[in-house]
Amino acid sequence: MTSPTHDALPRPARTLPSAKPPLSARLMRATWRGLPAARHKAGWEPGLTVPAADGSALITDHYFPREAGDFPTLLVRSPYGRGVPWSPQYGMLFAEQGFHVILQSCRGTGGSGGTFDLWRNEAADGLATVNWLREQPWFDGTLGTVGPSYLGYVQWALALDPPPELKAMVVQVGLHDPYALFHTDGVLHLENALLVGAGMTYQHRGMRPFVKATMRLRRHLKDIVEARPLKGAYTAPLGQQVPWLDDVMTHPDADDPYWRGASAGGAADRPGIPTALVTGWHDALVDQTFQQYARLRRAGGEAALLVGPWTHTSALTRGWPEVFAESLAWLRAHLCDDPSELRPTPVRIHRGGADAAWQDLDAWPLTPATTSWFPTADGHLTEQPPTDAAPLASFRHDPAAPTPSLGGPLLSATAGARNNGTLESRDDVLTFTGPVLTAPVTVLGAVSARISVSTDTGHADVFTRLCDVDAAGRSTNVCDGLARVRTAGEDPAHVTVPMSVTAYRFAAGHRIRWQISAGAHPRYARNPGTGESRVEAREFVPVRVTVHADSLIMLPQGEE
Repeated sequence: MTSPTHDALPRPARTLPSAKPPLSARLMRATWRGLPAARHKAGWEPGLTVPAADGSALITDHYFPREAGDFPTLLVRSPYGRGVPWSPQYGMLFAEQGFHVILQSCRGTGGSGGTFDLWRNEAADGLATVNWLREQPWFDGTLGTVGPSYLGYVQWALALDPPPELKAMVVQVGLHDPYALFHTDGVLHLENALLVGAGMTYQHRGMRPFVKATMRLRRHLKDIVEARPLKGAYTAPLGQQVPWLDDVMTHPDADDPYWRGASAGGAADRPGIPTALVTGWHDALVDQTFQQYARLRRAGGEAALLVGPWTHTSALTRGWPEVFAESLAWLRAHLCDDPSELRPTPVRIHRGGADAAWQDLDAWPLTPATTSWFPTADGHLTEQPPTDAAPLASFRHDPAAPTPSLGGPLLSATAGARNNGTLESRDDVLTFTGPVLTAPVTVLGAVSARISVSTDTGHADVFTRLCDVDAAGRSTNVCDGLARVRTAGEDPAHVTVPMSVTAYRFAAGHRIRWQISAGAHPRYARNPGTGESRVEAREFVPVRVTVHADSLIMLPQGEE
């Protein structure tokens, strides 16, 4: 693919409008602290129309430095509207730092024409927007992209067939695989799916409709997630049917043709576009970010990774000074030939727990030794392997009164580390606790469990969580994971459960705890125990889950 070199073409003179950004953006901008000083005053050119790939009008706002000169361009495409917080956070802030910013509503959202169809139009419409940029007299031929969440997905979609002008990307708490946003091992991420449905249906209509819809969803969440069948139960609280949400909820199999072409992960297998990635340890998309970084590095691409003590939302609020500084430094280095603010190492992580601190690393993943911990019949956790695979402990899980979810990597404000005491007091939750540590233990890398489990119905889930128990007995979640279990007769199944990635130090005087249950509702749609579809089931069957002694949790050890 080729394009004209804009510096070689005569560009007609044009005076950009001098309108200030909207008042809402300026008011929000005034509340932020810890950000670099503005280099330029920002201008605003709202309501431009850009032809989509099918000819639909994509409504677009243009932010720019109100000074003469050539400046690189950032493309920000969003299904969530162009108002607060996107207007100040991306349009205004980056224009103040010397960038043209194109803030565009995706097809079928925010006044743009056509119909929104989750993921299917983003690659084509991104390229159509670049074609439009080439005709703008202020476009100097240097392009970057930036944005969080689904705004990260549209960046990967554009990079599948990257235009030559694309020189850098910054993907913040972003996804490349829609299937993995909505499902794990065929299990629906129920609460996240509902929140995404509310956000994509209402946020582009303005803050007031979005807040009202979110509050309405919260009020009716219990009724929705406990409905039998689950399919269609969201319609009244959300105020309408959302066809794409119905589709993602009713297609749990990753190999289903419905998901064909959904993942834009192949873009990370190309080394050409320098890419900075940002996530948090309790981000709902943290695993996708680590996958992106691994693929970029395997391909020999230039990449940076920042992982903070954040959730999906707090990375863009509490963590915004660090995230903005990281993003700005990367874009200046690759669009403005100014690497002066880049950090010296490609990876920066925040290690949690005892003596929490930022840590700069030359590589990720590391290759630390892995320590295996084994459960015992008396509820202990030991490094001593068992002598047999006998049944160890069992519990009864009733999907009609499911084990509740608590904290962890969610999209909602309830995400993050929480006191697990009430959860662990339930009869349907097993805990295995290690001895009091005489020295700190650092876990650094991917945590996983191998669970030997049998059931009396043949159908169950296992939810497993790593916790830190302090000297007062408070149990706090560190990382977790879930997998489906299918058993035949009395023979146990051996299930490996990825439990995400962490950087965490257990303090001396604390204890390591392994928590096992059969679900986390409504984070995950409950297993009916019958093998029937989770969204169509009307009947639930309680299941007896038995954990066997040859189960173990594997902790990658970091250096002390």
